[in-house]
Amino acid sequence: MTALLIVLGGAVGAVLRFLVDRGVQRRHDSAFPWGTLTVNVAGSAVLGVLAGWALAGGRPDAVQALVGVGLCGSLTTFSTFGYETVRLLADRARLYAIANVVITVFAGFGAGTAGLVTAVALWGH
Repeated sequence: MTALLIVLGGAVGAVLRFLVDRGVQRRHDSAFPWGTLTVNVAGSAVLGVLAGWALAGGRPDAVQALVGVGLCGSLTTFSTFGYETVRLLADRARLYAIANVVITVFAGFGAGTAGLVTAVALWGH
């Protein structure tokens, strides 16, 4: 059953990643990968909320498999982040490449932390 939940969450996350990435990127006339940044930060926030909920006592394995492993695992994308950073470097857009790394790391940690703090505030003891 756990594997099925992961597959289901992964299918939803992959479709969401595609739709969000395309929608966000269409709105920006820039070489910067705004769509990938958006899905990675959103996935970090969702995973932070899930971690905070687990720390506050929420332990259903089904939710962790469906949302944490499946949805967040396919919504976020390290490989595309890496590819787009290398592509920016190859296109001599060094400032965009550096900004992509710095913004993604700090925004991802910030979103994860915000999700964690929010969940603990909502469900903590």
